[in-house]
Amino acid sequence: MILSIVGYGDPVLRKVGADITKDYPNLPELITNMYETMAFAHGVGLAAPQVGLPIRLFVVDCEPFADMEGNTEEEAAVLKTFKKTFINAKIVKEEGEEWAFNEGCLSIPDVHEPVYRKEKITIEYFDENFEKHVDVIDGLAARVIQHEYDHIEGVLFTDKLSTLKKKLISKRLNNIMEGKIFTDYKMKFVGKKGR
Repeated sequence: MILSIVGYGDPVLRKVGADITKDYPNLPELITNMYETMAFAHGVGLAAPQVGLPIRLFVVDCEPFADMEGNTEEEAAVLKTFKKTFINAKIVKEEGEEWAFNEGCLSIPDVHEPVYRKEKITIEYFDENFEKHVDVIDGLAARVIQHEYDHIEGVLFTDKLSTLKKKLISKRLNNIMEGKIFTDYKMKFVGKKGR
């Protein structure tokens, strides 16, 4: 089932997500719906707060980035099959050089800005079967994870922009809050009822 994505300004996007257990109501169905919603909206990641749930859950599918210009064959191969569910994730280490990449967000449509992030992470998490993993991930996959991880920490990519950049996009952010924007996927806006 395709879920509605909450837009910028919704208080749920600012909440630090709560850990969940394997008994969380309808968890397998929620995960399936999040993958469907993400694919329908042409995203590469989707966090539970973006569908209105303040819990520590996000899904990632980096396959759309596999054919990006500049990828090595090795990175393209990794991205093509990088599809994972992260429950109760904790980034335990970020390392390497910071590098910029033009990021966007399904909750902040039509806003894309360069964000600096470290190139490699170590992350602990449970998968959809509640099996524990500790993975070391780098490159674009690490960046997607960092972006989604920020969501479960109540952080948006726009928080990482300079004061000037924030000022330049403030009108677009207000338009999103008021629902004065068109997307080809279902959204809920804080300043507008339903859609």
